[in-house]
Amino acid sequence: MNTRPWPVMLLIALGAWLAALPLLGVVGLLLGDLITQGVGPYLVGALLLAAAVLVLRSQPLPVFLEQLGLQALLVGGGALGFGLFRDLGERAAATALCAVTLAVAVILPQAWLRLLLGVGAAVLFGLASLPPDERVWDFGSHAGLWAALHTLVALWMLAGLAQSASGPRWRAAFEPLRAGWLLATLAGLAGWSGLTLLVGASAGGGLMGELARMPWQTGREDATVLRATSAALALVGGCWAARQWPALRQGWCGAVALVLAALAACMPALGAVLLVLTLLATAARWGLALAAAFTAAWILGAFYYALALPLQWKALLLLSAGVVLGALAWRELRAQRGSLPPVALPAVSPVASPVVSPVVSSVASAVALAPRGGRLGIALTVLAVLLVVNLTLWQKERLIADGQPVFVELVPVDPRSLMQGDFMQLRFRLPDEVGEPLPGWLGTPRPQVLARRDARGVVTLRRAEPGAALQPGDLRIELTPKRGTWVLVTDAWFFAEGDAARWAQARYGEFRVDDAGRALLVGLRDAALKPL
Repeated sequence: MNTRPWPVMLLIALGAWLAALPLLGVVGLLLGDLITQGVGPYLVGALLLAAAVLVLRSQPLPVFLEQLGLQALLVGGGALGFGLFRDLGERAAATALCAVTLAVAVILPQAWLRLLLGVGAAVLFGLASLPPDERVWDFGSHAGLWAALHTLVALWMLAGLAQSASGPRWRAAFEPLRAGWLLATLAGLAGWSGLTLLVGASAGGGLMGELARMPWQTGREDATVLRATSAALALVGGCWAARQWPALRQGWCGAVALVLAALAACMPALGAVLLVLTLLATAARWGLALAAAFTAAWILGAFYYALALPLQWKALLLLSAGVVLGALAWRELRAQRGSLPPVALPAVSPVASPVVSPVVSSVASAVALAPRGGRLGIALTVLAVLLVVNLTLWQKERLIADGQPVFVELVPVDPRSLMQGDFMQLRFRLPDEVGEPLPGWLGTPRPQVLARRDARGVVTLRRAEPGAALQPGDLRIELTPKRGTWVLVTDAWFFAEGDAARWAQARYGEFRVDDAGRALLVGLRDAALKPL
C-alpha cells in the first residue's frame, strides 16, 4: 500500500506533466514521419502505454521510476490521442480515448492515479456527449454542454450502483475512479454556471467573462426544460434524504426542499449538484460532499451575474428564500427548546421593515438561543459591526455635506468595456507623471494630485509636490491604488439596470473633497455640467 502523503503525489504528477511535453517533442523528432503517418501513433502509443503500466504496477517502485512511468503514460496517451483524432471523428476519438483511460485506470494499483485518470475520462466522455451538430472544441451549445454534464452525473450514479453490487476488489478500483469523475463533473457544472460572486469582479473578460452570459440566461427556448429538470432533481434529492434519514420526514423539511427546488428552477446547474450532495451526505462521503457544497455555493454566487434578469428580481428571490429558510429554522428551534424568552427589538421604520425586520429577528433569536457564555460575544460582535458601519456612513455623509464640490473630466475608454451589466467603467484625466504604484506601496503614503479649479468648478489635475504650499483656490486630492495603478477614488459607477443610455452621456465626475484630500464620487455630469 502506498503511504506517501498527497502533496508528494501531487508534485510527482505535476513533474510528470511538465516533463511529458518536451518528451513528446523528442519522440516526435526521433520517429519523424512515423509518428504522424499510418499506424505510427497507434504503435508508439500502445508501446509506451504498455511500458508505463508495467513500470507503475511494479512493487516496490522508486520515485524516479514512477516519474518515468508517468511520463510514458502521458506521452503514450498523447500519441494515441493524436492518431485517434486524426483518423476518427472528434466524438468517436474522444469515446475511444475515454475507454482506454478507464481501462488503464482499472489496471493500475495507485488510487491517486485512478483519481486523476477518472478526471481525464470524465472530460473525454463529456466532449463525446455533446450534440452531434456541434463541434467538440467549440464546446457545443450551452444547452448541449448542460446535457453532457448531466449525463456525467447519471453515469456516476450508475457506476455507484455497479460498485455496490461488485466484490471488494472492484469496489476498491471504482472508488477513486468515481471520485475523479465526480470532481471533474462538479467543476464543469460550476464553470457552466459562470463566474461567482466576487470572482467575477476581479477576473474580467475572456472565456470566464463570456461564461457569465450563458444563453439560458437570455431566454433560449430550451431554458424551460433545463430549469424544470433542475427543480425535479432537487426534489429527488430531498426525497432521497427523507428516505435515508427518517428524522427529516417533517413538514418543515419538506418546505426547505421546496425552497431549494425553487432556487434550482432559476439555476439550471443547481439541481444536479444538490442531488449529488444529498447522495454523498447520506453515504457519509464528507470529503466529496464538501466539494459538492462548494459547487452549490459557487452556483448561487453566479446567479448574481445572470445579466438578463433584473437585479431587483434576483435580490427579491434570494431575500425571500433566506427569510423563509430562517423562519423555518427559527420555528423548529422554538419547537425543540420551548418558547423563546422575550427579546426587546429596536424600532424599525415601516419602509425598512420588510428587509431589516427578518435580520433583527434572526440576531435576537441567535442571542436568545445561544449558551449564556456566548451571548456576550454575539452582542459585542453585533455592536462592533453596527459601530463600524455607522461610523463609515457618518464619515461619508460629513464629506458629502462639508466637502468642496469639484468636477473632473472623464477620459474616453474602450466602448467594448464601457458598459458591463449594471456598472460603467470610469477613467479620469490624471497627470501623466502619476505612475503605477511601486511593488512595496503598502504602508507608504498615498500620492496626491493638485486640483486647480476654474470658474465652473472644473479642475485641472497635476502632481502635487510634497510639502509645497497651496495657492488660493487649490485643493489636494488623494489617489487610491486599484488593479496595479492609481485611480481617483474609483474606476466604476454603479446604476440601476436599464439606465445605460442615460449614464453614457457622462463627461465629468462630481466629487466632494475635504481639507485632508479625501474625496468621494457623488455623481456624474454631462458636457454642460448638468446632473444626469
